[in-house]
Amino acid sequence: MSMHSICSARSAPFYRIPMPDPTSPVQWTPVHPTGVTAKPETIPATLAVLCIVLVALTLRPAIVSVGPLLPDMLQTFGLSHTQASLLTAIPTLLMGLLAIPAPWLARRLGRDRVILAALAVLCASTVLRPFVGSIALLFLSTAGVGAGIAVAGALITGFIKASYPRQAALLVGVYATALALGSTLAAALTGPLASVAASWRISAAFWALPVIVALVAWLYVERRGRVGEQTKVPRAAHPMPLRNRTAWLIAVFFACNNFIFYAYISWIAPIYVDLGQTNTAAGLILASFTLAFMIANPLFGFLSRNEDRRLALAVSSAIAFTGILATALAPQAMPFVMVSVIAFGTGGAFTLGMTLPLDNTRTSEEANAWNAMVLLFSYIVAAAGPLVMGYLRDVTGNFQLSLWLLVAASFIMLALTPFLQPYRKEAASEPAPQGR
Repeated sequence: MSMHSICSARSAPFYRIPMPDPTSPVQWTPVHPTGVTAKPETIPATLAVLCIVLVALTLRPAIVSVGPLLPDMLQTFGLSHTQASLLTAIPTLLMGLLAIPAPWLARRLGRDRVILAALAVLCASTVLRPFVGSIALLFLSTAGVGAGIAVAGALITGFIKASYPRQAALLVGVYATALALGSTLAAALTGPLASVAASWRISAAFWALPVIVALVAWLYVERRGRVGEQTKVPRAAHPMPLRNRTAWLIAVFFACNNFIFYAYISWIAPIYVDLGQTNTAAGLILASFTLAFMIANPLFGFLSRNEDRRLALAVSSAIAFTGILATALAPQAMPFVMVSVIAFGTGGAFTLGMTLPLDNTRTSEEANAWNAMVLLFSYIVAAAGPLVMGYLRDVTGNFQLSLWLLVAASFIMLALTPFLQPYRKEAASEPAPQGR
């Protein structure tokens, strides 16, 4: 090759796509169209993780806080149990439906900017919902809550995959722990806040404050990453793996786990009020659920270091099944213990279930496609959990039949675990898994 051709090759425009080291800060390395490398924008790793945690803390309180406030909301709006279940079912359903357009919006507008907009919608809806004057506006503002949670939650795991691919399980565990911590704080503090403020409306609106903090944190991420988002090479969208058997097994497993989680989050407090507990005691039982869930999240993420997570999945599913079966057989026996056992199993399964799409993909775009499919199916199914339990409560006058429905869901989870070997291990010599 001549010296002239070498110089021409060096002067040609190009883009450099960084491959982040998991132990180094998140980096964007933009390259000017003239071929001159711009100074990279960096986010220290500790700050990146802190921003993830601050966002995660905001993605459950607007849902969980409904449980302790439900008796007041039933009285204020004149809701039936079936209608009340929509306050949880609507956000859960949207978490599935909006998983489809979220990756497209991220490619079109920039992932970090879309997360920022989703947090703004969540904040506004959380403030407005307690003060609306009709059932229709109550459900509309609840849809706003769900939309904000859905879009932000769908894109955070892609951020983790792109930034720390080798530590995905651990960081997803941190993210899931922060989700559960937000749930725990909402479960434990919403009732006392309502008593201190002498208003359930103020207590519900209080949970917009953490969203404001998360907005500021993610504004920092968005500004530091803006140049990189604008100059990086566009990547083609990956199709959802609709013909991939492993993807469907993951979706069913995650759907059953979320069905159980959202059913319990919605109805633990009313279940134990029906069984004779006070509102305060029922709220503490709910808090014990979210606390045990939170403890399980990082523990299972830390212990499960191999991409073949079937043993850990089986252990977590077996724990959940044991607790749910015991509760169905004797609902009033040791409620704090049994509820904690259920939460510990479902919490471990939640972290591992969120990690499974990352184990089966190679790039953040591919992971977004798998996440979109898994979230779409699983959260549509999960939305039925609160709704079905509320309907069965209206029809039968108690929650006994609903508890046995949860036993069935937990048994399906356990039965699926032997089949959740990563797709790439099943077909290591084949191309990336995109719809076989």
